Amino acid sequence: MKKTFFLLSAVFYIFIGSNLFLSASDVISGTLETKITAFSGDYQYHPYRKDIRPTKNLIVMIPDGTTLSVVSAARWYKTFNEMGDFLYIDPYICGTVRTYSSNAPIGDSAPTMSCYMTGMPQQTGNISIYPAADAENDLIEVNPEMSYQPLATLLEAARITQNKATGLVVTCEFPHATPAACAAHHYSRRDYKTIAQQMAYQNLDVLFGGGNNFVTEEMKKHLENKNVIYLKDNISDFRHFKAGKIWALFGDVAMPYDLDKDKEQVPSLEEMTTKAIEILSQNENGFFLMVEGSKVDWAAHANDAIGCITEFIAFDNAVGAALDFAKKDGNTTIIIMPDHGTGGLSIGGNNLRGYDRASIEKLFGQVSKYKKTAEGVENIVLQENPENLIGIIKKETDIDITKEEQDSLLFLKDNNKRRLKDYVVQIMNSRTYFGFTTTGHTGEEVFLAAYHPQGDIPNGMNRNFEINRYLSDAMGLQTKLSELTTKIFAKHQDVFAGYETEIDKSGDFPVLIVKNNEKILEIPANKSIVFLNGQSLDIGSVTVYMDKTDTFYLSEKLVELLRSGK
Repeated sequence: MKKTFFLLSAVFYIFIGSNLFLSASDVISGTLETKITAFSGDYQYHPYRKDIRPTKNLIVMIPDGTTLSVVSAARWYKTFNEMGDFLYIDPYICGTVRTYSSNAPIGDSAPTMSCYMTGMPQQTGNISIYPAADAENDLIEVNPEMSYQPLATLLEAARITQNKATGLVVTCEFPHATPAACAAHHYSRRDYKTIAQQMAYQNLDVLFGGGNNFVTEEMKKHLENKNVIYLKDNISDFRHFKAGKIWALFGDVAMPYDLDKDKEQVPSLEEMTTKAIEILSQNENGFFLMVEGSKVDWAAHANDAIGCITEFIAFDNAVGAALDFAKKDGNTTIIIMPDHGTGGLSIGGNNLRGYDRASIEKLFGQVSKYKKTAEGVENIVLQENPENLIGIIKKETDIDITKEEQDSLLFLKDNNKRRLKDYVVQIMNSRTYFGFTTTGHTGEEVFLAAYHPQGDIPNGMNRNFEINRYLSDAMGLQTKLSELTTKIFAKHQDVFAGYETEIDKSGDFPVLIVKNNEKILEIPANKSIVFLNGQSLDIGSVTVYMDKTDTFYLSEKLVELLRSGK
């Protein structure tokens, strides 16, 4: 039954009325262009109209880890606090997304976002590559011969095939899973060293978020060579920047939660989104922008209800800014969907008796008094003297902690700081009526919202690879992602067949060396730069090396440098 059901997800054609068209999940089966015969039967699925009218600009907005319960809680929170009764996403909710990994119903951010970007579901940890086969558990058809093959992303297609400006706006560190899936390729999302290097050489027009610690001197030099302004914790210059290419990062790793940040020093997600659109929209060919509300997920992992609520509201405010632009512009598509759920938040927990008579005051009164997330409270506790502890908690949460809670906080502060935030969350949640089922991810469908100037939006339930097909159509891609993959990520053994090659692994990253008589071509991994007899050339796409296959995946045109020297 499982294999029969999930065969539907493996098929790469979808019926639209009486017409067939290739889904974005045709990405690579055997030879990158092999087409699977469409299935027949009573499964007539209509994820969206076939005649999607392309728009000049595409904005993809991801509230990471957001469940519908978080959306509902944020809406009620706004109502209770007289911030309005609606969210900016409300008029545009049009369906759900079934988001999953290639071999598991509950997805990780890396494979699920990678599927949105490439059209291929992937395994946990994978960043925009073809997954390894897992015969016992695969939910889709996976060709073992394609394992670890980098897959071209929508961002790369926008930049390379359409000459569009490209940008990423996040609140986590920039090499984190969701932004990485747009602009890098690796089997492990944890390899920040490799991912950050690739992202620097992706030649983005805009990158806003956190992660100054991951910008190396070599990356800074490359950005400078490409006339990219790099700003470190500099909100003044960020706000005054008007045109050109820019990286503006705030914080050594992730940015602070919206509720905790000093808004005079750290911009909001809404402000970063507005600035990114201002810069990117100057490109006459249009732009691709991905905006992530990264830390809804982090708050949900921590079971921090106020963190979930306020991070999502901050994200929704960014949606509002994007919608304002799109409506005025008339040539912009926006799609909004989480990559998965996290935490299993519920409005109402086992400690709530008479749930059907509980007032909005009872449900949202206490949480509305929280001036900081649990992490924000923890940071203050760590910095303050023990004798101030009761007053700190009262000021930031309006909670009168017990003597037992006070003693436990002081013990953890001195002896087990790793558990301190967990205990702060426990204290804060004990005064509210929110429940959580897990500190991990959850497998339910997530909401889907979309804006298109002519109303060409995806409706109903869509699988994650079908979202990629919609995005490809909305961008008006003439070159399929599978075709682009063959052009920019060909195996070096095929590209340089007949030439003398060797891989130098003595440095930080491997270098492929190819020789043809007096010509020597050096191709560093994770860069868009190659060296022909010592002269540097930018090839326009990032070269990827996979140690799993001991293979460089690179532009098929590189062989012409050996033949012509140009």
